Amino acid sequence: MLLNTAMLKPEGAKKRASELRATLERYNHQYYVFDDPTIPDAEYDILLRELEDLERAYPELMETTSPTQRVGTEILSQFDSIDHLSPMLSLSNAFNDHEFKEFYFKINELLGTSEVELIAESKLDGLAISLVYEEGVLVKAATRGDGTIGEDVTANVRTIRSVPLKLRCRKTPALVEIRGEIYIDKNGFEALNENQIKEGQKLFSNPRNAAAGSIRQLDSRVTAERPLKIYCYGIGHLEGSVLPETQSDLLEDFRVAGLRVCSDTRVVDSVESCLDHYKSACRQRADLAYEIDGVVYKVNSFKQQQALGAVSRAPRWAIAFKFPPDERMTEIIGIDVQVGRTGALTPVARLQPVLVGGVTITKATLHNIEEIKRKDVRVGDTVVVRRAGDVIPEVVRIVSDKRPNDAVPYELPEDLPERDLARNIQEIAHFASRRAMSIEGLGVKLIERLVSKKLVTNVASLYRLEVELLSGLDGLGKKSAENILRALERSKSTTLQRLLYGLGIAEVGSVTSNNLVAALGTLEAIGQISIEELQRIDDIGPIVAANIVEWFAEPSNKNLLDALIECGVRWSERELEQTNPTGLEGFTFVLTGTMESMTRGDAREQLEKLGARVSNAVSKQTDAVIVGKNSGSKAERADKLGIVLFNEDTLLQILHDPMLVKEKLETRNCD
Repeated sequence: MLLNTAMLKPEGAKKRASELRATLERYNHQYYVFDDPTIPDAEYDILLRELEDLERAYPELMETTSPTQRVGTEILSQFDSIDHLSPMLSLSNAFNDHEFKEFYFKINELLGTSEVELIAESKLDGLAISLVYEEGVLVKAATRGDGTIGEDVTANVRTIRSVPLKLRCRKTPALVEIRGEIYIDKNGFEALNENQIKEGQKLFSNPRNAAAGSIRQLDSRVTAERPLKIYCYGIGHLEGSVLPETQSDLLEDFRVAGLRVCSDTRVVDSVESCLDHYKSACRQRADLAYEIDGVVYKVNSFKQQQALGAVSRAPRWAIAFKFPPDERMTEIIGIDVQVGRTGALTPVARLQPVLVGGVTITKATLHNIEEIKRKDVRVGDTVVVRRAGDVIPEVVRIVSDKRPNDAVPYELPEDLPERDLARNIQEIAHFASRRAMSIEGLGVKLIERLVSKKLVTNVASLYRLEVELLSGLDGLGKKSAENILRALERSKSTTLQRLLYGLGIAEVGSVTSNNLVAALGTLEAIGQISIEELQRIDDIGPIVAANIVEWFAEPSNKNLLDALIECGVRWSERELEQTNPTGLEGFTFVLTGTMESMTRGDAREQLEKLGARVSNAVSKQTDAVIVGKNSGSKAERADKLGIVLFNEDTLLQILHDPMLVKEKLETRNCD
């Protein structure tokens, strides 16, 4: 029965609000977790409106976990970054029975078993997400990002009805990070595109892109209108509770807690049952309500998972067994040549548009000139194309009996006047990328304009840009220009690992950069080491070692580094030997929010150089939390635990004189 809020006294209003929240949460749980609505939508809307009226009349009754607080109103200018409490690892892939068997027999060998128990879960084609709950309340949500740092999309995720704002645990953990997949099902995708047509908007190409684009809306009200759902599948971090023994038990605990879990799971205990389940899933794929692109197999026992551990960026205890790619025929209408940042040439086929695996394909890689000759690919050919790993479009083979009589063998153009220009653009874009110098707002399109107008010639010249030059470009106003210059200024304070990766040395990726810094510590040491010595470092073979030595031997690269230093670029370096205490040994800090004088990565490096431990999670072992702007839940949690809060000024004082730390810790909340 709908009550008149004006007739209720405060005591009655409080009681009625509590009843409504409990009732609405129960209905939400039935509808969004079990897909079993128990009341008509109109009845639900009436109860929700009553609660909204109560909270409007009595603002003191407002709670962040109330069903009325799903949609925010603030429009963001950009997404903040969030450090994951533990890395969000990627999965290794298997594309055939042989590769899966290799995985299965390898883990049995490592565990000393013959038939390890696995759990099979559908691999949803969506967007990986991290949900952080403190004392059972949703406080943060982040995208995967690079696996270590993601984007803060909390306001958007709160609008998804199947994401509980409060867990229904038997025993609520102090802190838990839930991993899941946000997606749009087939019916929702069809309805979304029908609405796009009505609104005269561009159609979404596939459900995954629609889900990813919806989560990254700066206006959460737009996200709230999209038919997003979630399935939860794992835990990244846990405090104040213990994991169950198996993944299958965890999924059951998730259901009890109100977290939505995919029902297409099965425990399997032999390689034959794994392959049978895979074939069954492949047959049933088209009949499912949502898109999947494979089956994920995980070791069911958490104890065994821990024993197996991880290698590089993937766990040893899990694999994604991908479905065969969808293949279609189309015609090649032209062949273009793309230039990579290292000068490598990649021929790309321009195609008559064709729908492959739910995505309209207009281009496909031909890999290299040798591959073109091997397959004898010609302009005008009818070819079979697919999305390799359901992602990258590629030409599989030609259909020879459909070749036109005038088709001629392809020859790589001798004169590529745009080659150096394209290479320069790719080098600068790589330098500005998130895993390198992370220069916000400096995308490839803008870099192309800067290079073509000769405003930028190399990465060092980025730091000589001025507002007048930038704002003079078409479509770029003064405010946007100022934002880019601020991002450039922030990027000047970086780490040696980021700088090394950003320099674009051939075959030197993020992992190799990390290994170089860990082993050698300084740029000077890296630049002087021999090929033989480099090969003693993890992940570095003779080719990579030669690339590193050759890069540092090139005079133009030495000049580039000098120019970067001249422009104010600086980085933290790890000292290889420390004979004396540096002042912060034994202290544990947590960084949160945005720093003005340096990046969080730079602050971490400097603290660790002084002997401190820097953690991603606030716990009773934390000595102090260093708070920047937009600090969020970590500062709140520290305050609850009685942990000292330092502002950025205090951090700078400690970095200048580490012996001040004890004095600063004696005073709580130094900001």
